[in-house]
Amino acid sequence: MKLIGTILTILLSVSPIKNGSFNNNSNMKDSVKITDKAKQYGFNRDFLKKHTDIIELKNGASAITIAPAWQGRVMTSTSEGDKGFSFGWINRDLIANGKIAQHINAFGGEERLWLGPEGGQYSLFFRKGTQFTYENWQTPDFMDTLPFSVVSANDSSALFGKEISIENYSGTVFNFRLERDVTILLARDILKQTSIDVNGLNYVGYRSDNTIINKGDKAWQKEKGLLSIWMLGMFIPSPSVVVVIPVKDGDEKIAGPKVNDSYFGKISADRLKVSGNHIFFRADGKSRGKLGIPPLRATGLMGSYDSENKILTLLICKIGNKPGRYVNSAWEIQKDPYSGDALNSYNDGPLADGTQMGPFYELETTSHGAELLPGEKLTHTQFTLHITGDPHLLDKVSRKVLGLSLDEIRSKF
Repeated sequence: MKLIGTILTILLSVSPIKNGSFNNNSNMKDSVKITDKAKQYGFNRDFLKKHTDIIELKNGASAITIAPAWQGRVMTSTSEGDKGFSFGWINRDLIANGKIAQHINAFGGEERLWLGPEGGQYSLFFRKGTQFTYENWQTPDFMDTLPFSVVSANDSSALFGKEISIENYSGTVFNFRLERDVTILLARDILKQTSIDVNGLNYVGYRSDNTIINKGDKAWQKEKGLLSIWMLGMFIPSPSVVVVIPVKDGDEKIAGPKVNDSYFGKISADRLKVSGNHIFFRADGKSRGKLGIPPLRATGLMGSYDSENKILTLLICKIGNKPGRYVNSAWEIQKDPYSGDALNSYNDGPLADGTQMGPFYELETTSHGAELLPGEKLTHTQFTLHITGDPHLLDKVSRKVLGLSLDEIRSKF
């Protein structure tokens, strides 16, 4: 499959690799010893086993843990075996509690399947006629507590499915099937499908194909609301994590701004920086903020670098060629319900009352809205890579894929 090769070609054309050598005085080592068991993959996998059924996909020292009961979401992964870093954020307190919360059950997980839009006249999270307030906000059960069926599973892949019926804020009823196919990747698969060479490095990579199929007897129309496939990943924050998003050049009147940071109020300059064709976002889990990248600006690539733990994370998807079909999730009746973003990143932080769900940070991708005839389907494919190991090789990957050295990323904040 060559869909990502095109993305990287576009990316490198708009984000030239920076000159300069790697900083040999860096204190990076080939791997970081994780002494805190709560941060180790094996500890978290075994914790999950105690509270829910899991499916584990493995490839040597690489492994991912999937929870069918939570929509087949990838809860966590490792690039270095049971004692390696556990990459996904897991809400252990909520899971161990065993009680079902009212508005959302944020179990965590580094890749989960949702559908949009969240707010607006075509919302899936608000009942018809209600005000857009937190008291009325409700995560649909098929995105929250409803298990998906395991269609098939082996050591390297697992397929999940669920039949769904839901009514949006405007009263349109959707009957559909969701399918989610998760595959752990070998180094040669990663190279072939993403053009990224991880040989000589510690890595875990997986691909998910997330599909929505119109099972109703009517076509889905823009005027009555469309559904988008929305992928969200929750990861471990630290003061050293920097999210990096390359963006395309373009006329702002046509392509929109390079970054939209108006979700929860403007993000301060010490947390968000725009430098050329790169967006930098501080992901320390200490200040609540969210940003979005419009579809005509998005390359289909985003990532993060944790310089403390020496982890390079990359998220790759295909951006659709329908910029006027990306759903808007703002909590209001919208002038343009299809002016949404294609990529997002969220940094968790305390609410006004001092409470906090996390801390965690998120990397998110979304498909365009699905205009489907009965029986038609839309698939949104996403690749997730966590890479650790030899600092020079890791820096080489960062330069090729993100167009920046690790030192350049680290020094932004």
